[in-house]
Amino acid sequence: MVKQVLLGVVLLLSSIVVRAELLIQVTQGVDAPTPVAVVPFGWDGELLSDDIATIVSEDLGRSGFFKMMKRENMLSTPHSKEQIFFRDWRVSGSDYLVVGRLLPAANGQITATVELYDVLKEQLVWSETVNGNSANLRDVAHYISDQIFQQLTGIKGAFSTRVVYVTAEMLGKNNYRYRLQMADSDGARPRTILESKEPILSPTWSKDGSKLAYVSFESTRPSIYVQHLATGQRQRIQSFKGLNGAPAWSPNGDKLALVLSKDGNPEIYVLTLATGQLDRITRHYGIDTEPTWAPDGESLLFTSDRGGMPQIYSLHLPTRDLKRLTFEGRYNSRGRLTQDGRFLTMVHQDSSGFHIAVQDLKTGRLDILTSTGLDESPTIAPNGSIILYATKKGGRGVLAGVSLDGRVRFTMPNTRGDVREPAWSPYLQ
Repeated sequence: MVKQVLLGVVLLLSSIVVRAELLIQVTQGVDAPTPVAVVPFGWDGELLSDDIATIVSEDLGRSGFFKMMKRENMLSTPHSKEQIFFRDWRVSGSDYLVVGRLLPAANGQITATVELYDVLKEQLVWSETVNGNSANLRDVAHYISDQIFQQLTGIKGAFSTRVVYVTAEMLGKNNYRYRLQMADSDGARPRTILESKEPILSPTWSKDGSKLAYVSFESTRPSIYVQHLATGQRQRIQSFKGLNGAPAWSPNGDKLALVLSKDGNPEIYVLTLATGQLDRITRHYGIDTEPTWAPDGESLLFTSDRGGMPQIYSLHLPTRDLKRLTFEGRYNSRGRLTQDGRFLTMVHQDSSGFHIAVQDLKTGRLDILTSTGLDESPTIAPNGSIILYATKKGGRGVLAGVSLDGRVRFTMPNTRGDVREPAWSPYLQ
């Protein structure tokens, strides 16, 4: 099957500023990662800007599920089944083998044919031909990584998604430069969406991946903006006196949940974007904040100290029935749900600090996933496999990741400034 992989025009801004990349460092993987070899793809043309096989190998290796063979240990470099000597790869310890070849096509296109083999069974597991061009080979590579990951794990891959995050760089005393940046899921190809002398907070993706909502202090007080990624066009949505914060898109993209203090106390509101109708959802003297939608769009989860300390609650919108979800520990906040609605990630405090935790809403079990003490802002990959969050390392803000079962961990150090407020994109259209 021929799959057209195009540049994500929806993800390109009218002006793009490239910044320092995040570099993923895997610190812990599964106990017995599957050995996989990705052979350099065959290509007889001029030198290409990106090496597809290298990107695929790095994608799979970063997942923590696979042990990737180094190129210098490969006994041969086959590009098709006819050139494979399976015995050599078994002796080398590989369970699976990826081979491919690139060919020039019409109108400057490049055709990539890739094949995944089970070395022990000497059988083809999956193959596909993908069309791209020299400018989007990284997109082609991430697509191939997604397919291989799904074939070998049964989990839909998320390498083709994006992440946004905020960087804060100190330029001098009381002088910071804040940037809202977007990058590939592996931290590559960073681009600046917004640059400001004032703080930027709470970026969040629309469900189709075409827009971002965020909070900016550029107009002397916190205001909520929506920005279209294809054009860079941005609109200030709410700027009441007091707090305007924590936007969260509804699953169908027609509403934003917000935190406003326009009536004197931080409360949860829902804004219908098409009409501008604003509905107040909570009414309590406590602080209600950090809303997030349930996948079915019928409930809002939020953090509230109405019980004395911050805990996570769920409010069923049609009936306004309220339910407390977290009970273990004195502090639980910033709840986020997996796409199936079963697992709730959060910031959980214990005697050693603030950690990322996950609660199974079906069984009630809470697992603390991280051991660092200043963890915040969890965001979940669209396939539910990895939680990305902000933490501190060497006194600087960095991004880190952990799988829902705690078996895979990585960090994403940045070479410039502090990194915070990550938000993982949905699957992109």
